[in-house]
Amino acid sequence: MNQPFVHLRVHSEFSLSDGMVRIEPLVRAVADAGMPAVAVSDRCNLFALVKLQHAAVEQGLKPIVATDVMVQHGNEVSALTLIARNERGYRNLSDLVSRAYLEGQQADGVRLQREWIAEASEGLIALSGGMHGDVGKALLADNLGLASTLLVQWMSLFPNSFYLELQRTFRPGEEDYLHRAVALAQATDCPVVATNDVAFLYRDEFEAHEARTCIHEGRTLDDPRREHRHSEHQYLKSPEEMTELFADIPEAIENTVEISRRCNVDIDLGNYYLPDYPIPEGKTIEEYLSDVSREGLNMRLKQLSAARDVDDMNDFRAAYDERLEYELSVINKMGFPGYFLIVMEFIQWAKENGIPVGPGRGSGAGSLVAYSLQITNIDPLEYDLLFERFLNPERVSLPDFDIDFCMDRRDEVIAHVSERYGRDAVSQIITFGTMAAKAVVRDVARVQGKPYGLADRLSKMIPFEPGMTLTKALEEEPRLKEFIDTNEDADEIMEMAFKLEGLARNVGKHAGGVVIAPTQITDYSPVYCDETGGNLMTQLNMIDVEQVGLVKFDFLGLRTLTIIDNAVKAIFDRHGVDIDIDTLSLEDPAIYDDLCKAKTTAVFQLESRGMKDLMKKVKPNRFADIVALVALFRPGPMQLADSFINRKHGVEEVDYLHPDLQPVLEETYGVMLYQEQVMKIAQILAGYSLAAADILRKAMGKKKQEEMDKQRETFVNGAVGRGVNGVQADHIFDLMAKFAGYGFNKPHSVAYALVAYQTAWLKHYYPAEFMAAVMSADMHTTDKVVTNIEECRRELGIEVEAPDINRGEYRFYASSKDRIVYGLGAIKGLGEGAIEALVASREEEGAFTTLFDLCQRVDGRKINKRSIDALTDCGAMDDLVPAVNSGSTDDSPSVPKELVRPLLHANRDDALKMAEQKFQNELSGTDDLFGDVSLEEESGEDRYHYLDRIKPYPLKDRIHREKDVLGLFLTAHPMDPYDTEIRHLVNTRIIDLRASREAQTVAGCIVGLRTMKSRKGESIAFVTLDDKSGRVEVSVFSDLYDQNYTKLQKDELIIVRGTTSEDAFSGGQKLRAGEIFSLAEARSRSIRQIRLNLSSHQLPQDFTRQLAELLGPYKGTMGAGCPVTIAYECSDAIAEVSLGHDWRVRPEDDLLQDLRDLCGTERAQFVY
Repeated sequence: MNQPFVHLRVHSEFSLSDGMVRIEPLVRAVADAGMPAVAVSDRCNLFALVKLQHAAVEQGLKPIVATDVMVQHGNEVSALTLIARNERGYRNLSDLVSRAYLEGQQADGVRLQREWIAEASEGLIALSGGMHGDVGKALLADNLGLASTLLVQWMSLFPNSFYLELQRTFRPGEEDYLHRAVALAQATDCPVVATNDVAFLYRDEFEAHEARTCIHEGRTLDDPRREHRHSEHQYLKSPEEMTELFADIPEAIENTVEISRRCNVDIDLGNYYLPDYPIPEGKTIEEYLSDVSREGLNMRLKQLSAARDVDDMNDFRAAYDERLEYELSVINKMGFPGYFLIVMEFIQWAKENGIPVGPGRGSGAGSLVAYSLQITNIDPLEYDLLFERFLNPERVSLPDFDIDFCMDRRDEVIAHVSERYGRDAVSQIITFGTMAAKAVVRDVARVQGKPYGLADRLSKMIPFEPGMTLTKALEEEPRLKEFIDTNEDADEIMEMAFKLEGLARNVGKHAGGVVIAPTQITDYSPVYCDETGGNLMTQLNMIDVEQVGLVKFDFLGLRTLTIIDNAVKAIFDRHGVDIDIDTLSLEDPAIYDDLCKAKTTAVFQLESRGMKDLMKKVKPNRFADIVALVALFRPGPMQLADSFINRKHGVEEVDYLHPDLQPVLEETYGVMLYQEQVMKIAQILAGYSLAAADILRKAMGKKKQEEMDKQRETFVNGAVGRGVNGVQADHIFDLMAKFAGYGFNKPHSVAYALVAYQTAWLKHYYPAEFMAAVMSADMHTTDKVVTNIEECRRELGIEVEAPDINRGEYRFYASSKDRIVYGLGAIKGLGEGAIEALVASREEEGAFTTLFDLCQRVDGRKINKRSIDALTDCGAMDDLVPAVNSGSTDDSPSVPKELVRPLLHANRDDALKMAEQKFQNELSGTDDLFGDVSLEEESGEDRYHYLDRIKPYPLKDRIHREKDVLGLFLTAHPMDPYDTEIRHLVNTRIIDLRASREAQTVAGCIVGLRTMKSRKGESIAFVTLDDKSGRVEVSVFSDLYDQNYTKLQKDELIIVRGTTSEDAFSGGQKLRAGEIFSLAEARSRSIRQIRLNLSSHQLPQDFTRQLAELLGPYKGTMGAGCPVTIAYECSDAIAEVSLGHDWRVRPEDDLLQDLRDLCGTERAQFVY
């Protein structure tokens, strides 16, 4: 019989710094090897705790709770492994790893103080840490006395529970340590135990594991300074291998099983625990929830009856009262009254403190109790929303309200909850970032020392979409596979990347998940925080934390609520109109007219191109249509769109499947669009309770055949019992099963449709204030700012003014009905602190007059060179140069516009120097009689110098500087520098395109680009070109795309030749590309020569050398390119010289600029 063995030290992927063992494969391998148990001992964390519990139990194994820690004692730091023996030990272990993060943060990681361990050693077993423990270090240092003393201390701290750890992984010093440790163990009667310090499952994963550690450390594999801490023997060895390895010390193997036998931790999983909610004395929590719900419903019904002009209040409220009592009975019976009251309280607090709260999200909007408590703002009876979809009395599961708060103030609500229930009882939830496809390719290339360009090229070939994997990328992108097959380095990168893809890499924070414990969080989950002590989180992720009993509350930030709030405030400030966004009429014809025309850029949920296309077809004319649009616009339901559209417009007959189903399917024209419709059909046709119908809906979504067969029988029998034909019932069941997988959560759709309508209303009636709020919310997302500025200019007639240091605030704001002032916060390189300082100075002392004035008034620690350069390049300081003071007269000449920004750049250092000296003088408390004067004289206080030394920036350079700091071209179009020559390269402007089979040629700047795969798997690109006159979408298909994809980059200028047809979506034209040229390629086909007009008195002595050096980098290969001609004039002759064939050059912008710098702006030109 084989000697049993248990691995007590395994580093999973959740060690993050090392270890690449995945939990599921680990437990399968352990079970296959016949081992009875396994411990995961990640580095000072219990991230994998619940995952190991579930996976091990499923395989019939005992999970052992353990962690490797670093212990500090005085100045010494050493390793130790702690294993939970029982529940008390588990609690102590949880407390210790939490304390390590809260109090033991160090530059090189977290540490436990030895005295902390002494305080919490009960219920724990400790392993000495091998040669990295304090005993091991003393042994290797030949300090046997110290080693003995330390060991005795540990044995005293862990009576009968401390083991000297032995390893044979063939790392340097290990065997010396082992023999000394065994001798010490015999001398002190301390038990020994064998571990293999497992870091990977299989021996051939060693190189991948080395790469994993290098990725974490930021080193390369061949870095000579890299510490080699692992060996290829640290894989999951079998009991036979371990027994053979320690044949001379059999008790070390036996003790692994003994430790396993002693460890019996029963972690409470599957129950839930809520904090106590304070209720009035003399009432139960159930009674209190019922009381406040009834009070809330009374208030709601008064508002509803007034809005709907109700005649018979008793009749009106009967359905509401019945529904409320039913929901209360379910909530109280299931034990969730505290959950509803907790959510009610923090939402009420938010509203009382002016923090915008969303109308609802998800199935929670189907609860009348939630509506009565002001948790949601959707009347579930009006929209036929089902409570059982949220809380099913026949399927015990936690309720889960997803609450949207204003993005800017969400953290205030979380802080309130922390204060109310105690900071030790409230925590956010951890997430784990993984090595995703694109990133892992770059990481592996870096640690392998491969060129950056290779990694960049590989990564960019991987499609950018959520959930993309390397395997999927190879299937979808033929160019990627071809490149790997033909490039040895790329193949090597991918081979390693496949092994590391998907491993946990770092820690993150859940977007909105918060848990509230009845006591302190560490009674249920260890906690984690960053090195600053902030960002407190549970060590268990969202799924695992609920398993240990903590209830999750979702505090989600929705930027649209911030937009609405800021827009409503701006409308009140500018117009004095106080808008109650929650009481808008939802049937305003003007709004539906906008929706039918797809005027929905920046409108919540309705702004994408695909949604606009769908809206033009649906032509929504009622609120129910917006609800349907939100549900329809997803990959599955989109196949229902044609039927929905045709039935709505009378093209196709509406089929309700059965007369009794008309009330259920009428609003969606007989199309099963919502999950709630599937539930109602089961109730009406087959007699299901709504709770049972919800179980049916879930079964249909999972499509488990055995369960589906049972449900089919129940459904058909129930329908037949109610007089429905059996064949028809079977057909309806099939349709339900098909659409249940696509069906959308109707409460969520209603809630988001309401927010969509509110934003559409604001855009229609107050477009300037709304768009300013939108751009403020999106100011750090350049693409969205560009889109919204275009919407303002092209569709709304609103001018977005260039940034202005004397008018701008941090956010965009509307200065009139057709003008928006640019938000200074959208300028890259200008922080919020700098903007606050600028605005404060402006409000206190008035507008800035010059660059020198600005630098002297604003703290130099907040405004620096980078800030001034950013303000200059975007044009925000253009008005600070009205004129140059010569010092002789007051009638100073105006500075030419093209010299304003070069002048500001030239004087930047002087202005900062002058401001700094003034600041130092004031700081010292001395009045430098000569200092200020000399500065003023030297700089000509507030006077600009260097005007005679500067040159204007070429237009192309100026607008690209703008783009660098704004992310967009604001004051000019990228086509502007090419106005004259473009006429030689095209035969029409975009605005003049007409549908024709004859090829037409246009030029334009790429302002939009999206790629997709055809059904054949070929790449297709849709490129939006803009030439100032208009825009056109250009389709680029497979072969042409593969030949030209490097030219198809945002902001690039290209020339396209193709055929034009009508675009049903935009009402304009669309172009199918036949040929694509870069500007240089198009020039090469059309330019006759590059001409230099020179005269003898202008030429420097070494002109020919300078010209040769200048032309050299642009010379074409094998005679390709344009000829260069020099028209030369001297006092007694005129000649024209054509350079030889070898001097033909590529006609690029940089070449033309270099020639103009050498010869003069007007003396170098392309001749067509």
